[in-house]
Amino acid sequence: MTRLAALDPITATTLGLPGHDDEMPDLSPAGHLGRAEAAMEAVAKVAGTDAVDDVDATTKAAMAERLGLEAELYMAGELGRELNVISSPVQQLREVFDLMATDTVEDWETIARRMAALPEALSGYQESLRAAAAEGKVPAVRQVEACIAQAEELAEPESSFFDTFVAGARPQGAEPSGPLAEELLAGAAAARRAYGELAVMLRTELAPRATPRDAVGRERYELWSRYFLGASIDLDETYDWGLEELARVTAEQEAVAARLYGPGTTPEEAMARLDTEPERLLHDTAALQAWMQEASDRAIRELADHQFDIPEPVRRLECRIAPTQTGGIYYTGPSADFSRPGRMWWSVPEGVTTFSTWRELTTVYHEGVPGHHLQIGQTAYRSGLLNTWRRLACWVSGHGEGWALYAERLMADLGYLDDPADHLGMLDGQRLRAARVVLDIGVHLGKTAPEAWGGGVWDAAKAWEFLRANATMDEAFLAFELDRYLGWPAQAPSYKVGQRLWEQLRDAARDQAQARGESFDLRAFHRRALDIGSVGLDVLRTAILGRNEDALRD
Repeated sequence: MTRLAALDPITATTLGLPGHDDEMPDLSPAGHLGRAEAAMEAVAKVAGTDAVDDVDATTKAAMAERLGLEAELYMAGELGRELNVISSPVQQLREVFDLMATDTVEDWETIARRMAALPEALSGYQESLRAAAAEGKVPAVRQVEACIAQAEELAEPESSFFDTFVAGARPQGAEPSGPLAEELLAGAAAARRAYGELAVMLRTELAPRATPRDAVGRERYELWSRYFLGASIDLDETYDWGLEELARVTAEQEAVAARLYGPGTTPEEAMARLDTEPERLLHDTAALQAWMQEASDRAIRELADHQFDIPEPVRRLECRIAPTQTGGIYYTGPSADFSRPGRMWWSVPEGVTTFSTWRELTTVYHEGVPGHHLQIGQTAYRSGLLNTWRRLACWVSGHGEGWALYAERLMADLGYLDDPADHLGMLDGQRLRAARVVLDIGVHLGKTAPEAWGGGVWDAAKAWEFLRANATMDEAFLAFELDRYLGWPAQAPSYKVGQRLWEQLRDAARDQAQARGESFDLRAFHRRALDIGSVGLDVLRTAILGRNEDALRD
């Protein structure tokens, strides 16, 4: 972990590991090589270490799978070419500042030094993009153009995030003055200029070489699918399942819409009416934040010691309005010592002032308890059971996002979404996630679209109409979502496919218990599964089902 923190200071800050909060990662080809070499050395060391118990055996399997995939991605040339609208250095170098402490003068001095280090990181990033392009590894023009716009926004004087961030500096209740104020202003200006230089490079060097093709092809997609799931799946079978799951969820939506407003009411009509009912609306971000916190606190209070074992430090979750305006809702985990609690963030788009509680209650459960906060917080808490890498550094999207969708359905089963409106909100999200399986695999693998969606090969135009028909969101947000799917292959399906694999694992564990003549303890299953931490879903399945016959006993 010490080496990981030094090689990747952003990850160190994310995990709450001290000592590198004023640094930025080396994003040059040499930096990527250094991290890949460290991963390969760790894999070799783990392979030569004997496991003394089941925990060690799972750790060995998880590290071999995760670190081995990092090395595989590097060898395939995937890590130096990353450029997309949501999860690439363009965004990550800015977003790390959201996690930094801002209470003291020392905190702001650290921020100033990190801002000053940002230009070198972006310079290394440009070097890697150039090297990848020289080998023919170029991004889609759609992603380049969107990232140019993002970089230009961060480069804009006065309105840039960096300017507004340092303008809000209030260490210990007072504005910074003297050398610190000058350092912050200089750091913000340097960061702005660096993003401006990135925008120029993207526009003049990369855009002319970028490909108009969004699809990444089967070979690249299979690699990223394994990375995001920690499992090998049959992509063609999963695509067919996605179509079936979409039809099933849509039928369930139609039944709930009829319960709300009578036979013949479509889900779209029901949701439009719900958005006009005053008792289901919030009218400013202060009300939104208070509602999020109350709903989260209630879930923790009522689920703890009944449906889930929730350690005391994990019973604290902060709900916040994010400093950005992208429209996303996300979770950031606690620091290793829980001095920084887990946080649920809502990035409210500019001009949006009305929020529908019926649509978002399920999101609170997804991001909070029993979703991400329980999952990540409980893993972070298990210092006596898991090593630091297992607790903090190992994160698999299909495990984490799959669990969060599993948690949404579970809350419906537990009666927390018995209001048909709240149930419809949950189904709205489930329908989108099912549609993403179809869209993502369909476009990137060049599969044939159903006749209802135009037939022929899936492409961005067909995907757009398909997405609009299966998601009730603002079109500007949907356009961003489509760009996300097209530029981040296999990540979006990991939610719904991960949920499927979690449900299959639960059912297999139930069958295993019943085959032994035992009753199935769901609470014990959840605790045992979460105690394993966020490992690849194939590793998780082996850890749960491959143990001795006492595996699922309390």
